[in-house]
Amino acid sequence: MLGMDQYEMIRTAHRKYGKGIRELAREFGHHRKTIRKILAGEEPRYRREREVVNPVMDSVGGMLQKWLKEDLEAPKKQRHTARRIYTRLAEEYGFGGAESTVRRWVRQCKVELGYRRGEAVIPLSPEVAREAEVDWGQAWVEMNGEKREVKLFCMRSRYSGKIFVRAYAWERQEMFFDGHMAAFGYFGGVFPVLVYDNLTVAVQAVLRGKRRREQERFVSFRSYYTFEARYCNPGKGNEKGGVEGGVGYARRNFLVPLPQVESFEELNRLLLERCVEHSGKRLDSREDRRRIEERHEEERGRLLPLPENPFENLKLVPVRISRYQTAQVDRNRYSVPTAYVGRRLWAHVGCWTVSLYDGTRKIVEHLRVFGNSKWQIDPLHYLGLIGERVGAFDSARAICQWRPSWPGCYEEMLRKLVVRQGDNRGKREFVRILQLHQDCPAGAVEEAVGETVACGAYSYDAVKHVLRMKEGRFAEASPLPEDLIPGITDRRIEISDVRRYGALLEGGAA
Repeated sequence: MLGMDQYEMIRTAHRKYGKGIRELAREFGHHRKTIRKILAGEEPRYRREREVVNPVMDSVGGMLQKWLKEDLEAPKKQRHTARRIYTRLAEEYGFGGAESTVRRWVRQCKVELGYRRGEAVIPLSPEVAREAEVDWGQAWVEMNGEKREVKLFCMRSRYSGKIFVRAYAWERQEMFFDGHMAAFGYFGGVFPVLVYDNLTVAVQAVLRGKRRREQERFVSFRSYYTFEARYCNPGKGNEKGGVEGGVGYARRNFLVPLPQVESFEELNRLLLERCVEHSGKRLDSREDRRRIEERHEEERGRLLPLPENPFENLKLVPVRISRYQTAQVDRNRYSVPTAYVGRRLWAHVGCWTVSLYDGTRKIVEHLRVFGNSKWQIDPLHYLGLIGERVGAFDSARAICQWRPSWPGCYEEMLRKLVVRQGDNRGKREFVRILQLHQDCPAGAVEEAVGETVACGAYSYDAVKHVLRMKEGRFAEASPLPEDLIPGITDRRIEISDVRRYGALLEGGAA
């Protein structure tokens, strides 16, 4: 191959000594066409004449192409990157090739499939423990067997690059605050300055320049944790490009492929694990090449300390109890006991719970449900009314919701009661058994019903008797004191002569 040293010598011999093309070709052993290219100023470089063959990719190329094609139907911000593909190949399939080989293959394949290039961002040089960026993002997951969109709260330290991600159903203010509090606990303190978009949960109105009219509740929240809020210019999300990239990174690396979870609690445990794993990495854009966690340890001690008690993150909503014994909060229904029908109560709406209060007295607490027209009811609230109107037993929402989780002994007890006492009386007796759940643990009642069914005793009294026995209400009789025994055993009892009554049969005097 022609080297740069020969390139220099050929050009020098021609320009300085006047040697011709034919003479240079003989002297240096190159074709005349090559000499002409050199004299024309074309530098020597390697030119690939045939496509590169990657035998190591032959066994996985078809699968990778399928992944990338499927990604075209996936959310744009939640697709495989070359890094993610290489990680999956190494962890799931024992791939032994180099990451650069995978990157080159993926780059070419994406060009063929029509993928677009990513957006450029501006690198920052932030101050230690000074600022963090906050943003919302969206992602898709499979929860309870259904594909659904979730909102991702993300906070990222500008100095260390450490990120915290947490999933919610909505971008509500109580969830916004909950994300902050969870992030503060994760980072071990409060950043003096937090950078935001002009989020409606924080900003009521955008004024001239950097001035903002903030939501009153948000002012209370940031005053409690004593941090300063700094806002980007409208439409300039790139001013907090670190967290913008962090949300995208979390989508692509934490949630690809789509996780299958049962609840937000399980999803957030998964996200926390991925955040901790990410802290062990190094950021390519940092000169010192320290791990993220090492940089965070440097800033942790300089963060503002957390208050002794967390912020009371509750939204108070006045509600009126309907004739269905429910309070409506965010278009969903939450049950209360029958006695509160028609009353006005207060709903204390938290991020994950809804509690109903009569003044300062807590009546009930429910897990919060997300969506529209959903019912979150406690079947025990309805048993008294169902017992009075037993004809509605089979179609009552409370029974229909509870019945699939009953143990088999409950169905056997109900069947026997209906057979022996008739439909109405049998069901009314069974409702009384269900009402034992109000005073006893569910496990104890289920065990008692199981024992009575096994003994063939089908009644409320039998179940209650077993429960009382298990609770120890029937104490064993204690023995008599020894000093009382002689007085009892020595007592003489005279036996009457029953022959005296024979006189009555004869009509005489006894």
